[in-house]
Amino acid sequence: MSSITELMPFIVLIPLIAGPVCALLPGRELPWLLTTLSMATAFILSALTLAAVFDGGSLSYAFGNWAPPVGIEYRVDAANAFVALLITGVAAVLLPWGRLIVDAEVPERQGSFYALLLIALAGLLGITLTGDVFNVFVFLEISSLATYGLIAHGKDRRALLAAFRYLIMGTVGATFLLIGIAFLYILTGTLNMVDLAERLPASEASRAMPVALGFIVVGFAIKLALFPLHHWLPNAYTYAPSLISALLAATATKVALYVMLRFIFDVFGPAYSFAALPLSTAFMVMALGGMFAGSWLAMMQTNLKRMLAYSSVAQVGYMVLGVSLVTLAGLPAAFLHLFNHGLMKAALFASAGLVAWRCGSVRLQDMRGIGREMPWTLTAFALAGVSLIGIPPTAGFISKWYLIAAAMEAGQIWLVVLILVTSLMALVYIARVVEIAWMQPRPDDAPAVEEAHWTLLVPVWLLVAANFWFGIDTRLTVGGASMAAEALAGGRLLP
Repeated sequence: MSSITELMPFIVLIPLIAGPVCALLPGRELPWLLTTLSMATAFILSALTLAAVFDGGSLSYAFGNWAPPVGIEYRVDAANAFVALLITGVAAVLLPWGRLIVDAEVPERQGSFYALLLIALAGLLGITLTGDVFNVFVFLEISSLATYGLIAHGKDRRALLAAFRYLIMGTVGATFLLIGIAFLYILTGTLNMVDLAERLPASEASRAMPVALGFIVVGFAIKLALFPLHHWLPNAYTYAPSLISALLAATATKVALYVMLRFIFDVFGPAYSFAALPLSTAFMVMALGGMFAGSWLAMMQTNLKRMLAYSSVAQVGYMVLGVSLVTLAGLPAAFLHLFNHGLMKAALFASAGLVAWRCGSVRLQDMRGIGREMPWTLTAFALAGVSLIGIPPTAGFISKWYLIAAAMEAGQIWLVVLILVTSLMALVYIARVVEIAWMQPRPDDAPAVEEAHWTLLVPVWLLVAANFWFGIDTRLTVGGASMAAEALAGGRLLP
């Protein structure tokens, strides 16, 4: 246990240190190799940390031997260890897939590209593992600034505009968060999360408390792309390089949701959070709006990546819907979908990236008949789409099953109907892609397209296999989600 505690900071430090080194390396192979090895190492450490947390509760590491709350603390429990495993695992799988894709989409300055990628991932991991609220802001800015640069690397000139819009919205979100943190510090004189949770009850009568909570929730809602604060997401996912689209879709919004829940349930406490502000109602309305608006807009798209981007808005709605129930069943369902959706979207965007690489386009009209020329790629897309819809035996089915069970336990039967309706809407846009790719004839003047090399297909199919494996063996996902919810809320939720 002590050895794992000592190694835990290296989950963040390895990619953070490797990033600047990548910027100095020449060529293409060396930066990619260092990035891949760094994230593979971080994944192994994340897995060991999660195993240790499962066995022994939470882990704490004080930097510089300065004991918290004076010093900065990394505090890891089942909730953030679960999220860290998702970030590092998806990155470790996608980086081998992305080598040739990046060569095609980012032919120059790959050292700086991989440097930004490592810094962005280090920022996400730092946000996840830190036990200091100001550190949350610092790592959020580190990750965001690197992500803006990564999006701007897209081949389409509109990538620059997408990065600028994300910068504006991200700056607004970060400003809201910083204001909320400032209020907390004024009220308590501390920035440590555990210490904040102990001191804040004495300030519940202060008008500054609900203001702080409101600023923090809105700030993270923007980062989460929670409807109607999602407008930065479609363009960012559409015009970013394919590797970045896949990584962002699988990780960034999940981290934002986790940290928001950490503040609501662990720092402020659910009893205060949902009483001081109408969060339950607001979350439910915004979640349902995202589920329907995101699904409807996805059905209307003619660009594959943009369709998947709007689908992500809908899937964020499912996660927040579980939170809005404020029950012992709803919160684990939210965490479960957080993890499973990361696997789904990584597989879907990776498949879309192979189509873009081979066809030079992800417009649906350019994909007519491509399923017969790229059968392994489009089959992987279809199977990942099955998980997104929620058809058994997939991880997506398990997520929606637990969400439906939570709604029924809360007596909200009408939510079950809405979940099923939006799932049918997902069936429509996934089936549309399958119909175009497999059923429509390839135009005579269309250039010949070859299937992707097996080295690119293996990572995609690993992600597809994970979607089916975790739909059959749910010990890690359901057990991890349950422990994550318990770590955040304990016995402070409704039965």
